[in-house]
Amino acid sequence: MNHTRLWVSASIIALVVILGFALSVPHTRDVAKTAKTLSMAPTTSPVALRDVFKKGTHTITGSLMAPDACSTASSQASLQGDASSTQSILVEIFLPEISGVCLQLPTKTSFQTILTAPANLPLFVTVNGITATTSTL
Repeated sequence: MNHTRLWVSASIIALVVILGFALSVPHTRDVAKTAKTLSMAPTTSPVALRDVFKKGTHTITGSLMAPDACSTASSQASLQGDASSTQSILVEIFLPEISGVCLQLPTKTSFQTILTAPANLPLFVTVNGITATTSTL
């Protein structure tokens, strides 16, 4: 048997296998770009609040679900309304995103803020600038 014919046959078979593989594997340029998700209104987790009023001071405490175990919430409260009448209290909660390595498990985190204001004012809550739904503790 002629070894040259064997090598030529083996080369042709190898070339067919390699070309078939190269043509069958999808390339990154062939894959359709994924459509960006529709931008829906951002949502936040519900915030549980408790407002204790004593001697002209509101102590507002609460909790909410953070996206990971490393997140901590900070808060501040301010009076909303015009100069002649105060209409409500705005509680702003800041929950920064953690860029490091952290357990991605939703975790309850607490906050507290204190404000001097009249009694019986409604509370409005935002989390990172987005209006949040509230419940009482």
